[in-house]
Amino acid sequence: MNETEIIDICREAIMVMLRLAGPLLLAGLILGVIISILQAVTQIQEMTVSFVPKLLVIFLLTLWLMPFMLNDLGQFTNQLMDRVVTGAPAGVI
Repeated sequence: MNETEIIDICREAIMVMLRLAGPLLLAGLILGVIISILQAVTQIQEMTVSFVPKLLVIFLLTLWLMPFMLNDLGQFTNQLMDRVVTGAPAGVI
């Protein structure tokens, strides 16, 4: 395994991480902005008003996206283990 293959594996790992965490982070960001705007308009500065809805939305979104996330992570793990066993470059498998 040379440097090019290691960089390729790292790039793929980062892409998998972004695909897994991206939707959750984006949903938290969008909901946080909406709640902040509502808090600014209504002048309610309670911390639980922003924390609890984000927690619930991220939890429910995680449950909803769990099959996709596990499938994506499983495919990456299988490809990585195939590379380790066979020593084949990324495009061969």
